[in-house]
Amino acid sequence: MHQAIDIEAICAQRGLRITEQRRVIAKVLSEATDHPDVEALHERASAIDPKISIATVYRTVRLFEEAGILDRHDFGDGRSRYEAAPEAHHDHLIDVESGKVIEFVDPELEALQRQIAEKLGYRLVDHRMELYGVRLGREGQS
Repeated sequence: MHQAIDIEAICAQRGLRITEQRRVIAKVLSEATDHPDVEALHERASAIDPKISIATVYRTVRLFEEAGILDRHDFGDGRSRYEAAPEAHHDHLIDVESGKVIEFVDPELEALQRQIAEKLGYRLVDHRMELYGVRLGREGQS
Protein backbone atom coordinates (compact mmCIF):
# COMPACT_ATOMS: atom_id res chain seq x y z
CA MET A 1 0.00 0.00 0.00
CA HIS A 2 2.87 2.38 0.77
CA GLN A 3 3.50 4.51 -2.30
CA ALA A 4 6.57 6.65 -2.80
CA ILE A 5 5.96 10.38 -2.50
CA ASP A 6 8.53 12.84 -3.85
CA ILE A 7 9.02 15.06 -0.81
CA GLU A 8 11.66 17.19 -2.53
CA ALA A 9 9.20 18.04 -5.33
CA ILE A 10 6.51 18.93 -2.76
CA CYS A 11 9.01 21.23 -0.99
CA ALA A 12 9.69 22.98 -4.30
CA GLN A 13 5.94 23.38 -4.99
CA ARG A 14 5.44 24.94 -1.57
CA GLY A 15 8.40 27.29 -1.89
CA LEU A 16 10.53 25.68 0.83
CA ARG A 17 14.25 26.27 0.48
CA ILE A 18 15.90 22.91 -0.04
CA THR A 19 19.47 22.65 1.22
CA GLU A 20 21.65 19.66 0.37
CA GLN A 21 21.06 18.16 3.82
CA ARG A 22 17.28 18.69 3.55
CA ARG A 23 17.47 17.03 0.12
CA VAL A 24 19.09 13.93 1.68
CA ILE A 25 16.50 13.80 4.49
CA ALA A 26 13.66 14.26 1.96
CA LYS A 27 15.11 11.40 -0.14
CA VAL A 28 15.32 9.10 2.91
CA LEU A 29 11.72 9.93 3.87
CA SER A 30 10.49 9.49 0.30
CA GLU A 31 12.09 6.05 0.09
CA ALA A 32 10.98 4.84 3.55
CA THR A 33 8.61 1.89 3.46
CA ASP A 34 8.14 2.02 7.24
CA HIS A 35 7.29 4.82 9.67
CA PRO A 36 10.76 5.82 10.95
CA ASP A 37 11.45 7.91 14.04
CA VAL A 38 14.03 10.72 14.07
CA GLU A 39 16.83 8.40 15.21
CA ALA A 40 16.18 6.00 12.30
CA LEU A 41 15.99 8.94 9.88
CA HIS A 42 19.30 10.27 11.21
CA GLU A 43 20.94 6.86 10.86
CA ARG A 44 19.77 6.53 7.23
CA ALA A 45 20.56 10.13 6.28
CA SER A 46 24.03 10.12 7.88
CA ALA A 47 24.85 6.94 5.94
CA ILE A 48 24.48 9.15 2.82
CA ASP A 49 25.99 12.34 4.30
CA PRO A 50 27.93 11.84 7.57
CA LYS A 51 27.84 15.62 8.25
CA ILE A 52 24.06 15.54 8.93
CA SER A 53 23.47 16.02 12.67
CA ILE A 54 20.50 14.71 14.60
CA ALA A 55 19.60 18.37 15.35
CA THR A 56 19.35 19.00 11.58
CA VAL A 57 17.05 15.98 11.23
CA TYR A 58 14.84 17.24 14.08
CA ARG A 59 14.64 20.75 12.55
CA THR A 60 13.91 19.39 9.07
CA VAL A 61 11.22 17.01 10.29
CA ARG A 62 9.55 19.85 12.23
CA LEU A 63 9.72 22.11 9.14
CA PHE A 64 8.24 19.39 6.88
CA GLU A 65 5.51 18.66 9.44
CA GLU A 66 4.58 22.35 9.81
CA ALA A 67 4.40 22.61 6.01
CA GLY A 68 1.99 19.66 5.89
CA ILE A 69 4.49 17.48 4.03
CA LEU A 70 4.89 14.92 6.84
CA ASP A 71 2.44 13.29 9.20
CA ARG A 72 3.58 12.52 12.74
CA HIS A 73 2.25 9.43 14.50
CA ASP A 74 2.52 8.14 18.04
CA PHE A 75 1.88 4.42 17.88
CA GLY A 76 2.08 3.97 21.65
CA ASP A 77 5.80 3.17 21.80
CA GLY A 78 6.81 6.61 23.09
CA ARG A 79 8.47 7.66 19.83
CA SER A 80 7.14 10.06 17.23
CA ARG A 81 7.19 8.34 13.87
CA TYR A 82 6.83 9.94 10.47
CA GLU A 83 5.51 9.31 7.00
CA ALA A 84 5.01 11.50 3.98
CA ALA A 85 1.52 13.00 4.14
CA PRO A 86 -0.40 10.54 1.98
CA GLU A 87 -2.35 11.64 -1.06
CA ALA A 88 -4.96 8.99 -0.26
CA HIS A 89 -6.33 8.33 3.22
CA HIS A 90 -5.37 5.15 5.06
CA ASP A 91 -5.56 3.81 8.59
CA HIS A 92 -3.01 1.88 10.65
CA LEU A 93 -2.94 -1.44 12.51
CA ILE A 94 -0.02 -1.69 14.93
CA ASP A 95 1.30 -5.07 16.09
CA VAL A 96 1.96 -4.34 19.77
CA GLU A 97 4.49 -7.17 20.05
CA SER A 98 6.70 -6.43 17.04
CA GLY A 99 5.88 -2.74 16.46
CA LYS A 100 5.09 -3.50 12.80
CA VAL A 101 2.70 -0.95 11.28
CA ILE A 102 0.25 -2.17 8.65
CA GLU A 103 -1.55 0.38 6.47
CA PHE A 104 -5.07 -0.45 5.31
CA VAL A 105 -8.20 1.03 3.74
CA ASP A 106 -11.67 -0.37 4.31
CA PRO A 107 -14.49 1.33 2.33
CA GLU A 108 -17.20 -0.08 4.63
CA LEU A 109 -15.42 1.33 7.67
CA GLU A 110 -15.01 4.72 5.98
CA ALA A 111 -18.75 4.78 5.15
CA LEU A 112 -19.64 3.79 8.74
CA GLN A 113 -17.50 6.62 10.14
CA ARG A 114 -19.28 9.14 7.87
CA GLN A 115 -22.67 7.74 8.94
CA ILE A 116 -21.78 8.02 12.63
CA ALA A 117 -20.69 11.64 12.19
CA GLU A 118 -23.91 12.45 10.30
CA LYS A 119 -26.05 10.71 12.95
CA LEU A 120 -24.38 12.98 15.52
CA GLY A 121 -25.08 16.03 13.34
CA TYR A 122 -21.64 16.47 11.73
CA ARG A 123 -20.01 16.24 8.33
CA LEU A 124 -16.76 14.33 8.67
CA VAL A 125 -13.84 16.35 7.30
CA ASP A 126 -10.92 14.24 8.52
CA HIS A 127 -10.03 11.44 10.87
CA ARG A 128 -7.18 9.24 12.00
CA MET A 129 -7.60 5.69 13.19
CA GLU A 130 -5.01 3.45 14.80
CA LEU A 131 -5.81 -0.11 15.80
CA TYR A 132 -3.53 -2.02 18.18
CA GLY A 133 -3.43 -5.81 18.20
CA VAL A 134 -1.57 -9.07 18.60
CA ARG A 135 -1.46 -11.77 15.94
CA LEU A 136 -4.22 -14.37 16.30
CA GLY A 137 -3.00 -17.50 18.03
CA ARG A 138 -0.34 -15.51 19.95
CA GLU A 139 -2.47 -14.35 22.89
CA GLY A 140 -1.14 -15.55 26.21
CA GLN A 141 2.21 -16.73 24.79
CA SER A 142 5.40 -15.27 26.19
